[in-house]
This record gives sequence, C-alpha cells and structure tokens, in this order.
Amino acid sequence: MAFAADIKQFEAGLLARVQSGFQSVSESYRKRRDFNRTIRELRALDDRELLDLGLGRSEIVSIAYDTVYGRRS
Repeated sequence: MAFAADIKQFEAGLLARVQSGFQSVSESYRKRRDFNRTIRELRALDDRELLDLGLGRSEIVSIAYDTVYGRRS
C-alpha cells in the first residue's frame, strides 16, 4: 500500500506543478495584453491630452510598464 500512496502523492505533486505552470503562463499573457492595451490607449491621445495628464509622449512605454508590472527599482 505504501507504493500506491507514493504514486498518489507523486500524481498530486505533478498536477500541482502543471497547474502552477499554466497559471504562471496565463498571468504573463494577461500582463502582456494589459501592457499592450495601455500603450495603445495612451498613444491614441493627442499631445494636449497627454500634457493634461502630465505625461510626455516619450514616457508612454515607461508609464505602461510601471502601471502593469510595477515600478522598477
């Protein structure tokens, strides 16, 4: 019976690792999609609208990155 218990534990551990991998890939995909959408929306604004927000056109990628992934240290 110990052998069967070991197999069950191995299967449970493997399943947990696979699920964790899928969640990680899914989270990365969602963040990349949000990053691209943020850039697209900010680039759609004209210079005056960006200025009203206190942003320059050259800051768009940096702002999008910080918004989605968090501030870089």
